[in-house]
Amino acid sequence: MLSLRSRNLALQLMVLVAVCAFLFFFGLGAFGLTGADEPRYAQIAREMLNRHDWIKPTLNGAPWLEKPVLVYWQAMISYKIFGVHDWAARVPSAVFASGLVLAIFFFMRRFRPGSQLDAALIAASSAAVVGFARGASTDMQMTAPFCVAMLAWWTWHEGGNKIWLAAFYALLGIGMLAKGPIAPAFAVLIVAAYASMRRDKAIFLRSLWWPGFLLFFAVALPWYIAVEIKVPEFFRVFFLQHNLERFATDRYRHAQPFWYYIPVFLLSILPWIVFSAPALAGAFRSVARVLSSGEIRRDGHANQGQDPEWLTPFLLLWIVIPVFFFSFSRSKLPGYILPAIPPAAILTASYLHRSEQALSRLKLILHAAICGALVAGALIAPWKMQKLSLPPTVRLQVAVAATLLGVSVILIVRRGGLKMLHFATLLPVIVAIGFLLRPAANVVDQIYSARAVDLELRNLGAEHQPIALFNVKREVEYGLNFYRNEPISRYDREGVPSTAHVAVAAEGSENGIRVQAAGRKVFFLGNFRLQHLEFFLVSSAR
Repeated sequence: MLSLRSRNLALQLMVLVAVCAFLFFFGLGAFGLTGADEPRYAQIAREMLNRHDWIKPTLNGAPWLEKPVLVYWQAMISYKIFGVHDWAARVPSAVFASGLVLAIFFFMRRFRPGSQLDAALIAASSAAVVGFARGASTDMQMTAPFCVAMLAWWTWHEGGNKIWLAAFYALLGIGMLAKGPIAPAFAVLIVAAYASMRRDKAIFLRSLWWPGFLLFFAVALPWYIAVEIKVPEFFRVFFLQHNLERFATDRYRHAQPFWYYIPVFLLSILPWIVFSAPALAGAFRSVARVLSSGEIRRDGHANQGQDPEWLTPFLLLWIVIPVFFFSFSRSKLPGYILPAIPPAAILTASYLHRSEQALSRLKLILHAAICGALVAGALIAPWKMQKLSLPPTVRLQVAVAATLLGVSVILIVRRGGLKMLHFATLLPVIVAIGFLLRPAANVVDQIYSARAVDLELRNLGAEHQPIALFNVKREVEYGLNFYRNEPISRYDREGVPSTAHVAVAAEGSENGIRVQAAGRKVFFLGNFRLQHLEFFLVSSAR
């Protein structure tokens, strides 16, 4: 028979698997690919799969060198298993997120026994982790191996087993294949900062392990060499243009103020911010106290008796360095600081289990209010996306639902204590996500995905007509490229096609289309008001 410890472990793992299955996998295809990156990466992977080419990423036959190859490899494998679907392109990120959550669970089980389920569930249910776990993008596919690498490094640092140091280097190699040099760069910065904080440079020097470098290069280097041989401009385009220029300039039009990542971080850790904020504040205070007290000798140990607890400073550095680093970048996107969210979840779980004031009445009320607000936000999202005012009956329903779920959180935690906090919090999270993936999904699809645009074109009889765009954002271009599996031309780039085609234009563009068509017959086919688009049939050139 299984021991009580084994049964508890099995039960906890079952809970984790069920939570990850819902938060990361449920309804992956509820709405189509959104933004520019998702459909673009999905189409590149399809082209590579069709060519049986595992080296050169291409979009419509032209090399696309913005990102490394891991996101395409993962999507190709998913396509081979499930077929080419939009949701299949999202599966790899969901798998990586699940692996990250399990790694956090086993790490905490070893170093903070009793808090492992809290840490794993806090990480799994954080807004940024849920969001990027459900996206066909590079962010989670870099974050997961990088974060597990940092957990492996700490495990080696504490126990000395070189297998964990080997895992650290191998996982950084995977991170290098996911998003380039940022994974090893962050690892170097965090470990160096930690060694400096400990006043023990030997920590950093011991981490520089030549078999580890060989392992890192064995994982990452073959593809970089192969793609440079196939596409000689790769080094210039990827490293200089899409790494250095992206950081130093606003070439890609993602400029934000220096403080941008402070609210992004706070939103990313929702709904746990009430506990994460004091956890971070406490970590800053404890680090400042240790550093200013003169208790640390040059070898990193305390002068008076027992050593300070060093996991908290390590986690704090792991959080602060990515946020601080990208605050200096001229180009800022929310996903850049995703690697800071898992250590924040770990720090939050540790705080909940070690602080007597962690679950005060005020914090519980504020946490419940945030959980209720989260549900309210999900319920009103379809109305806000359509820019419609809420009818009074809907406002009342939203208020009642949010209040009931907020009160439920309070009652569950007051009755069951700290051990029920993560389960109480999961209730509103699941309700909010479930609503967005079912009743609200069609609205998201209609407003943000080119899947709905393609469906409308097919309903208008334009299933086989070439498509050209006029005054339309690139998200529509890349989305139609994937859903129609054909190149999409643009009037402002290739000019007006000489053959008959369907022009997809911004609302109010009919006169512009007629001017561009230069005397060719133009027929209005219909419009798609939710995305402010109009469709025209343009005859062939005379």
